Amino acid sequence: METAQHGQQAAPGALTAFARFVLCGGGVGLASSFAVAALASWIPWVLANALITVASTLFATELHARFTFGAGGRATRRQHLQSAGSAAAAYVVTCAAVLVLHLLVTAPGAALEQIVYLSASGLAGVARFAVLRLVVFARNRGGSARPVSATVALTAAPAAGALCRAA
Repeated sequence: METAQHGQQAAPGALTAFARFVLCGGGVGLASSFAVAALASWIPWVLANALITVASTLFATELHARFTFGAGGRATRRQHLQSAGSAAAAYVVTCAAVLVLHLLVTAPGAALEQIVYLSASGLAGVARFAVLRLVVFARNRGGSARPVSATVALTAAPAAGALCRAA
């Protein structure tokens, strides 16, 4: 792979980045779904989902910085905050999907709950890829990421909490 100015790796193409995103993010997401199910046997599902979402987002952001988008090192605090914003939106989507499932099916089995959760996670994952590639890990011609206010990353968190508390 070619290197860009200032010793950074060249950003991978969209197809390569998406394949890496699916491998890294999908692997973390799949492991997370099992972790949520296991943890939910001890604590409420919404809390289990929140805890696993935080841990998996930190881990996945590091993987994406180092491998998926070729940022050339560890994720910055700004990248973690922006990634957290997209994860908060994904959390809202997964909570809403499971909430709707529980409204439609009185006692859904674990398999159906996993199918709904993973389907919602997959849809949210595609949107997250776009946000991470175009905003969080984007580079302009000067080699640095485009500035985006960290408050954008935090605006979805209150909505996520309100929706999931209602569940």
